[in-house]
Amino acid sequence: MNALSYAKGPELPLLETTIGKMLSATADRFGEHEALVVRHQNVRLSWREFHNETVRIASGFIGLGLQPQDRIGIWCSNSSEWVLVQAASAHAGLVLVTINPAYRCDELAFVIRKSRMRAIVLREMDARVDYRKILENALQQGDSMLEHVLYIGGNSWNQLLNNGKELPEEPALPDSPASIQYTSGTTGRPKGVVLTHRNLANNAWLIGEWLELSGQDRVCDPCPLYHCAGSVVCGLSALLRGATLVLPSAQFDARLTLEAIESERCTVLGGVPTMYIAQLEQAGFAGFDLRSLRVIWMGGAPCPTELLRRVKQEMRCDHVLILYGQTEASPIITMTRLDDPFECSISSIGSVMPNTEAKIVSTVSGEVLPLGETGELCTRGYLVMPGYDDEPEATSRALDNQGWLHTGDIAMLRADGRFQITGRAKEIIVRGGEKIAPREVEESLHSHPKIAEVSVIGLPDSKLGEVVAAWIRLMPNESATEEEIREFCRDRIAHFKIPQYIRFVDSFPSTASGKVQRFRIREIEMEARGISL
Repeated sequence: MNALSYAKGPELPLLETTIGKMLSATADRFGEHEALVVRHQNVRLSWREFHNETVRIASGFIGLGLQPQDRIGIWCSNSSEWVLVQAASAHAGLVLVTINPAYRCDELAFVIRKSRMRAIVLREMDARVDYRKILENALQQGDSMLEHVLYIGGNSWNQLLNNGKELPEEPALPDSPASIQYTSGTTGRPKGVVLTHRNLANNAWLIGEWLELSGQDRVCDPCPLYHCAGSVVCGLSALLRGATLVLPSAQFDARLTLEAIESERCTVLGGVPTMYIAQLEQAGFAGFDLRSLRVIWMGGAPCPTELLRRVKQEMRCDHVLILYGQTEASPIITMTRLDDPFECSISSIGSVMPNTEAKIVSTVSGEVLPLGETGELCTRGYLVMPGYDDEPEATSRALDNQGWLHTGDIAMLRADGRFQITGRAKEIIVRGGEKIAPREVEESLHSHPKIAEVSVIGLPDSKLGEVVAAWIRLMPNESATEEEIREFCRDRIAHFKIPQYIRFVDSFPSTASGKVQRFRIREIEMEARGISL
């Protein structure tokens, strides 16, 4: 009988505690050691200072009359206050609703109403956005449970800090919700992913275990904090292990990230592929001293092998790892290990994390497939969300009755125990009966020396059902023709995979966390070419 596509990570003791208790224990252990550095605000906090400030904010929340399990939103770019509010909400037993700072009136109004938040923390404005005006317009759209609007640095914030009350003795349990994070999605309204203290504390702790994080590490976090990559994979994994968390800028900035690594002697760097491309292309890149880096991780989007090789070579880092997951899984499901051979590491998304199960199932029958066959990746364990907030039907579609989370990602499990992602089920292109994974075409195009970024999609076609289209961003000062690109492909991939449509672009539509929005590329292409469904 063929071996089945099922894997279970090593069994390690799970933490049956809360984020607040873990942060308190870390503060007791590390005292005067630096906990948080926010370069654009000139903020440096020791663990003692960090703990005192978070407890002060948490006490202020209780002083407002907020009760454990009430929802509180945070809507601002990366800052010391964002991290402090995250920790303070855990101490007070509140559920932190993380809001994308790119949201505008309609999106904000939806999240405020849907989440039933009682308070929101925000800035009045920054260099880009008038948050107060957007919020005021959003609140005119309908009833909400919002009672408290707390403007960072304003009178409301100062009153919060000066009118605190004693924290509840046991504000949360391990299985209490700690956070609601809204998925960006490709269509329709976003869904609120409910994550518990048990989900988040264990996932962050185990990420730290495999990254070998300690109090000697300094973690550079250029990712937006409203997203799991920023707040959990970088943020909590560092803070729960006593490492120093370094925020280089309010929004991602390649130069400021490189400056932070050099000046703060950062040992760990995380990000999505587009962030690394921007850093490598930064003017004067070769002049930055990045020798302090011992590990770089990349995730959040498909990671081209050519980019991974460039990062290892040009950023001079021995360990370049890939992390894979999704918000519904707290978020990390698999990752490569520090002792994985580099060539194995860059050709997979690694092995399943501790205390985690994963399997590959048929998209038709749902049966577990034999080893090496391609199907949908599912996962089960402590990391899986309880569900979407007030969305029972969406929850039942994502979670089956045996507790398996269906990721919607198409993957295979190799004989060496490592997983490979080949695409999203809904992104598979079917051209004349031939199934094409966009990732495969993208990998081929990425090996072209003139190409910096590429995104491949399917477009409707009256004869073939779908045809392949590619958006390409070239390296600086390079030029190319469509025919040149197609000729390059002819010796590398099957004829039916060669893009019929090619568009050279300067940028890609993306979310604030850097994920390319393929659905928007498809919409733009269909409109430009007069294609209708």
